[in-house]
Amino acid sequence: MPVALLLLLAAALLTQPPAAAAPAAQAAGNPAEKLLDFEYFRTQIQPIFLATRDGNSRCYSCHSKGTPMRLQELSPGATAWTEDQSRRNYQVVLPRVIPRNLNFSRLLLHPLAAEAGGSFYHSGGKHWTSILNPEWQTLANWVCGRKAGEKLVVLTGACGE
Repeated sequence: MPVALLLLLAAALLTQPPAAAAPAAQAAGNPAEKLLDFEYFRTQIQPIFLATRDGNSRCYSCHSKGTPMRLQELSPGATAWTEDQSRRNYQVVLPRVIPRNLNFSRLLLHPLAAEAGGSFYHSGGKHWTSILNPEWQTLANWVCGRKAGEKLVVLTGACGE
């Protein structure tokens, strides 16, 4: 194994938080379901998964296939998920979110550039270079407990802002 690859692997392992640091909300039987609004998820979060980006694939391109966070496959010709598919997607995403915790919610950290506070690795690339990106802000507002129809606020590190 080339030394550079070994160093890259070691760096990836060292930059991940210890398993004990991830709060219990990311475990099975997620209490996040009571705290995170399904309607907000359906109307504000899911469109982010389908959005096209310059230089990157849509989230859906990878997350409808062989990843642990597997979204429902869209019906042929569909541009959005059905209510049932949305509920299934919601259940798939919940374990990647720690309600009111922007610093441990993998949904926020994996696609965010490491320089901006994101995790080191995301095989789908880094979609956001800053937490001020509108998509990141939409996700963060949901993680902080916003409901559908509520005004979004600019978040820069914590939900109490």
